[in-house]
Amino acid sequence: MRSNSYDRTRALVTGGAGFLGSHLCERLIEEGHFVLCLDNYFTGSKRNIAHLMDNKNFETIRHDLVNPIFLEVDQIYNLACPASPVHYQYNPVKTTKTAVMGAIHMLGLAKRVKARILQASTSEIYGDPEVHPQDETYWGNVNTVGIRACYDEGKRCAETLFFDYYRQNRVNIRVVRIFNTYGPRMHPNDGRVISNFIMQALRNEPITIFGDGGQTRSFCYVDDMVDGLVRMMNGPDDFVGPVNLGNPGEYSILELAEAVIRLTGCRSRLEFHPSPMDDPKRRQPNIDLAKEKLGWEPEVGLIEGLKKTIHYFKELVSGP
Repeated sequence: MRSNSYDRTRALVTGGAGFLGSHLCERLIEEGHFVLCLDNYFTGSKRNIAHLMDNKNFETIRHDLVNPIFLEVDQIYNLACPASPVHYQYNPVKTTKTAVMGAIHMLGLAKRVKARILQASTSEIYGDPEVHPQDETYWGNVNTVGIRACYDEGKRCAETLFFDYYRQNRVNIRVVRIFNTYGPRMHPNDGRVISNFIMQALRNEPITIFGDGGQTRSFCYVDDMVDGLVRMMNGPDDFVGPVNLGNPGEYSILELAEAVIRLTGCRSRLEFHPSPMDDPKRRQPNIDLAKEKLGWEPEVGLIEGLKKTIHYFKELVSGP
């Protein structure tokens, strides 16, 4: 009989070579778990996991979650899906298939081997929210036929599948809704606002702001996010989510741009462009539920996190 103890586990991380996935793999290995990293390397990179390759508790498999796979594991962190607009809009049909078919295949695996499975959902399920800040009871405001829908609706459907497998098949699920996360190992060309601004600043290029810069976001440093994921996976048996994970500090895009310019000491000027379709005007998580159920809240402030992220990108730009 499979043990209910999660002190030492065989953990599968889908999207494990990505920005967030690689940090999660690292954390799980540090805790003494065996980690199986699964990635098709569309947005992930072997560079992100190169330092783990020689570890006896780490293994990689090149695989696309659109196709099923058969493994023996205790826990599944389902992170696989391109998360930046540049990447998920490149092939929107594939994005939806990854979110939906990936969820079906991983839930089927969890059902067969009786593994606990965590779904990395997203704040994008709230769309362009009419409720602020967003808590887990809000159903969202999503344009089902817009250019962001492949990701938004794919993730919403995945949540539906997780809860139907939970109710119908008693699969041991966890669902988290991740708000904007940043830090070292972000893809330099992923189109996310922090990586965009830092790369432009380091090259003394214009900082491109879409809209008037008044739209807001909440940015969570990657170490805090990984801690939230692990706490949720190993949390109370009666708490399956969904739960918001993010930093409730709210900043305008203009404030972020000014902070990046100041911290990099660059000579970049601000350049304004039309706002893209369905771009959310405000985004801030209510994390009361995470505090209550998981004892979790972020510890790294935006300026501290930006300094660490800028240092990483400086080394990336300078190269060997």
